[in-house]
Amino acid sequence: MQTLLGHHWHHLPADEVRLLLETDPVKGLDTFEVRHRQERFGPNVLTPQKGASPLVRFLRQFNNPLILILLASSVITAVLKDPLDAAVIFGVVFINAVIGYAQEARAEQAIEALAQTISTEATVIRGGKTLRVNAAELVPGDLVTLLSGAKVPADLRLIRSRDLQVAEAALTGESAPVEKAADAHLEPDTLLAERRNMAYASTLVTYGQATGIVAAIGDNTEVGRISRLLSEAQELQTPLTRKIAGFSKIVLYAILVLAAATFGIGVLRGQPAGETFYAAIALVVAMIPEGLPAALTVTLAIGVSRMARRRAIIRKLPAVETLGSTTVICSDKTGTLTQNQMTVTEIYAGDTFYTVSGAGYAPTGEISPVGDSMALREILTAGLLCNDSALAESEGRWTAQGDPTEAALITAALKGGLTLAQREAPRVDAIPFESQHQYMATLHDLGADRRMLYVKGSIEAILARSGVSLDPAGLPVALDRDAVHAAADRMAADGLRVLAFARREFSLAQVALSHEDLCCNLTFLGLQGMIDPPRQEAIQAVAAAQTAGIRVKMITGDHALTAGTIARQIGLTGAAGRVLTGKELAELSDEQLIAAADETSVFARVSPEQKLRLVDALQARGHVVAMTGDGVNDAPALKQANIGVAMGITGTDVSKEAADMVLTDDNFATIAAAIEEGRTVFDNLTKMIAWTLPTNLGQGLVILAAIVLGVTLPILPIQILWINMMTAVLLGLTLAMERGEPDIMRRPPRDPGAPILTRVLVWRVVLVGLLILVAAFGLFELELGLGVDIAVARTVAVNAVVIIEIFYLFNSRSLTQSPFRIGFFSNRWVLAGAAAMTLAQLAFTYLPPFNRVFASAPISPADWGRIVAFGVAGYLVIEAEKWLRRSKSKMVMRSNRG
Repeated sequence: MQTLLGHHWHHLPADEVRLLLETDPVKGLDTFEVRHRQERFGPNVLTPQKGASPLVRFLRQFNNPLILILLASSVITAVLKDPLDAAVIFGVVFINAVIGYAQEARAEQAIEALAQTISTEATVIRGGKTLRVNAAELVPGDLVTLLSGAKVPADLRLIRSRDLQVAEAALTGESAPVEKAADAHLEPDTLLAERRNMAYASTLVTYGQATGIVAAIGDNTEVGRISRLLSEAQELQTPLTRKIAGFSKIVLYAILVLAAATFGIGVLRGQPAGETFYAAIALVVAMIPEGLPAALTVTLAIGVSRMARRRAIIRKLPAVETLGSTTVICSDKTGTLTQNQMTVTEIYAGDTFYTVSGAGYAPTGEISPVGDSMALREILTAGLLCNDSALAESEGRWTAQGDPTEAALITAALKGGLTLAQREAPRVDAIPFESQHQYMATLHDLGADRRMLYVKGSIEAILARSGVSLDPAGLPVALDRDAVHAAADRMAADGLRVLAFARREFSLAQVALSHEDLCCNLTFLGLQGMIDPPRQEAIQAVAAAQTAGIRVKMITGDHALTAGTIARQIGLTGAAGRVLTGKELAELSDEQLIAAADETSVFARVSPEQKLRLVDALQARGHVVAMTGDGVNDAPALKQANIGVAMGITGTDVSKEAADMVLTDDNFATIAAAIEEGRTVFDNLTKMIAWTLPTNLGQGLVILAAIVLGVTLPILPIQILWINMMTAVLLGLTLAMERGEPDIMRRPPRDPGAPILTRVLVWRVVLVGLLILVAAFGLFELELGLGVDIAVARTVAVNAVVIIEIFYLFNSRSLTQSPFRIGFFSNRWVLAGAAAMTLAQLAFTYLPPFNRVFASAPISPADWGRIVAFGVAGYLVIEAEKWLRRSKSKMVMRSNRG
């Protein structure tokens, strides 16, 4: 049935669709039928697009100018000199390609696995019960409920809808949301963008609610049809890796020019052209950092995995780098900075204040003063019935099932003597909460020919629609609006979130609700004030962010006094000052808004459009902005921010789609942790580059010095390749495992426009390169002067390069601090890598097979003593340079303070 009618469901009446798909429009499918259809139709997923074959992906490892130069060098070496040398060069390139292929595959798999942790769920009615299931489990004929903020999980023929609007830009290109109507009658040839009675997979519900029957799943959906026509490859690139690619080209040109100059110098000195050309090839091989691109990709992937372990899922790799540059975090309050465990602590009803004891969702506590107040009972009843959430108890622990605010209202009602049985009053209809209306309403059949409308929402929205209130006896009296506002201000000043409640009585003839039914004539019932206490870890995280030079701003829809109180408890800088409201923001010009956004820490009663303006304003001041959000209307601001951060628990599908990062615990502290990891990733990338380049520079200088001086090459090309391959794998990658340095969150944010290598690091690269030149060339000449075989002298030179690299690896664990300061044993991978590299060099030096292939030879203990002495000397020189820079920095700081 699906394949025959898949493209004409919009033309059929809803009843005919129901009959064709053999489903009940109220109860949905039963469990056995669902299993049968799952076996028949398979999962509701798109067939993965075929990517490049493993062979093509492997060959892509050679598509790098530096690698191509090495391959050309191996061919030329085979023709001009020694096929064995050429085979070794090619073998090293081949092994490097295998390593790169494996690393890239693992990195891509890690990213895909993390992306899949954010699964789409659907609300489905099966056997008369409403369930939340993985969207992949849906089958044709399933009855699916859509609410604002949901992602449509399959192609649906709508059978009931209320004010439904769906954003279909991903499917049709239409930027504005489309209004839907279940009863629309359409012709068979109606264009996709005009099918008002259908909701299609991958589109997003921006407003209203609806119920629909699944008409197509997986590849048979409209998005599946498009997917078959397109093949999108995941690009594992970031701005940094593109910078590295550009840097590689510059290095390539420099190497080729230097090699050409080297060949010219040798020929002018009268050296044989073949030997000179071979030396030029050695120079090319020495100076190419062939393992660097793959190592950088692995470092990024490790960073993403670490963030996932700290409950931050990175959806877009550039976010890893941008996190390190974040200067402002704009955070929502509820659930992010606070515990999201609301407790009603104060009630205002019948012109009387009541105090509610107890904390959390456990219904233990009491309301005082104790008395028989009908006004109090009515406001508690309104909170109990105008409510879509529930409480659950497990092993003595009470938890909220649904919205924490609504759960707190249920707890308060139970403390006031009401029972959960009273929630069984039949609900006739409801209007869900929407941000633009600021209220929720439910209509209940209370028996005795009475139907009661209960409403809860913002004070402004409820008061504007109310005409009278109740006295303690439950009799209508004139509404004192000033007294209500004064009560609300008193609650808000104590840090309470305040909700207003009202009711309206109808006859049995009232069977449906519309916004017109709430326009006026409501009876005001009172206020309930609740508190969501700050997370202790959020208080610490805010302090840590401020210490790191990151400004934290609270942007909330709550009352200004509530926002200010919570902000002061959390310790936001400037929170004791002015709190800007949405109304005040609306009156500011763009220039005034830019200044206000930069100077103010707390914004209250802010609309989604104003969130977007605030992000724009902060970016206009040059800030790198991280923005949190969980609602549909937060999506524009999340998209505009440099780092959009969605809530994994309370966040809607729309917000997650727009975000760069998803918090699986909805905790502000996780943002700070992710920023710390982002800084650590960039630190490690910089350390790896600063460690890699001196090796290539030093080896190149050794070859260049030999050509200029007209002496025998101290290191052969195959020996250079051995050094580069082994050290990149065993030593370089260990720096990717470094943890953040102790002061990493005490530094100011990194300038995103700053170069990867600062002048200090460029000087260090040159310094270490010169140390390698002196050690390798000097020991080589010393060995020859002692009359040893040239193979022994070259083995000493190779080991000198490697030993200096090992000692410099410990220098590179911190660009500013001593390895003992950060913890000598804090990265055991470095110790293991150094040990493994030492064993490899012993094999290179003493095992006959290695001696034959790499032209190496055994050396004496005295040789090792001189080699290690150079390594220790190099280590001390770099540490002395760090110490001098630290001392100079401290003197400058003292001078500035003076």
